[in-house]
Amino acid sequence: MSKLTGYIYDIIMGPFERKKLHRIRYNLLSKAAGKVLEIGSGTGVNFPYYKEVTVTALEPDESMRERSLAKSKQSRASIEVRNGDAQELEFEDNTFDTVVGTLVLCTIPNPRQALKEIRRVCKPNGLILLFEHVRLEKGITAKAQDILNPIWRKISGGCNLNRETISLLREEGLVLTEVNEYLKGIFLSIEAVNQKDEKIISV
Repeated sequence: MSKLTGYIYDIIMGPFERKKLHRIRYNLLSKAAGKVLEIGSGTGVNFPYYKEVTVTALEPDESMRERSLAKSKQSRASIEVRNGDAQELEFEDNTFDTVVGTLVLCTIPNPRQALKEIRRVCKPNGLILLFEHVRLEKGITAKAQDILNPIWRKISGGCNLNRETISLLREEGLVLTEVNEYLKGIFLSIEAVNQKDEKIISV
């Protein structure tokens, strides 16, 4: 992508972040603890919300990664920004206490593989914090998401409007402990526990 990608992203998303997403991010990321992995950290929008944790932030897009560096230095947390792909994490098993992903599973080409990797590097009973936009279960909006998705994916860098993220999380063995809906259910904040080799019971 262009070196302007990160700058343009912040300009476009800035008003929406301040008016709608600030409180959601604050409430979710305040629960991050210990050694944290953030996948798809973008321009570092989450960095101001981390406190007293150590964060490894992975972002494959160079422009966004470079733009996030200044925010990482201003954070109250210790943040290392690195190039990386959530579908092929280079870390050993059971490395992180918390894994964070916000508005990223919609774009990853193979989200199922990314979730397998997240579960692998997250410690047993570790915390997984997600904030995603998803396909609605039914109605006109859900149909519109399906119809518009091919066009949207081409103009938005691979973002998908109709990922059924909750089903995917459950299929990959995550134990969902809290799910909150925003903007009529299009956006979800999700808390999950990485229970390994145990019977799965989700909310």
